[in-house]
Formats: sequence, C-alpha cells, structure tokens
Amino acid sequence: MPQRDHEITLLRKELELLMGERQLLLQVAGASAALIAGLDSQRLPVGAVEAADVVATSINLLPEETLRDALNSIHAHVEIEEKPRAVNGRA
Repeated sequence: MPQRDHEITLLRKELELLMGERQLLLQVAGASAALIAGLDSQRLPVGAVEAADVVATSINLLPEETLRDALNSIHAHVEIEEKPRAVNGRA
C-alpha cells in the first residue's frame, strides 16, 4: 500500500503542476486576445500585422469555453461574438 500512496502523491503533485501551467497559459491567451481585439491593424507595421494574425488565428481555434476562461483569468471585459467568433475583425 505505501507504493500506491506514493504514486497517488506523485500524481497529485503532477496534476497541481499542470493546473498551475494551465492557469498561466489561460492568462497569456486572455491577455493576447484582449490585446489583439484592441489593435487597429491599419496602423501596424506589416510584420506586426502578420504576427497579430497568427495570434488571432490561434485564439479563434480555442473552444469558446476556454476563451471565456482565458478572458476571465485576466478579468477582461471583451465582448465575445457568437458564431462566427472573431478576434480583431477576423473570422
């Protein structure tokens, strides 16, 4: 039984680590979504527009619930459009 307890403890620690990493990733995704949503692509250099497009495309691939969690993690008040969902005017 001590081996099983040890395995449970290791799994619990790993799960706690993963949950901590998830929270940080949600904050990065939320901050990125808020930043992209506030950008005026007409005023950005071409390289920045391309990078913003990559970020926006990735954000748009997130399930809506995950995006809501991400925005909530940074206490953002960004309106999330219902289908199709877009960031920075892109679908």
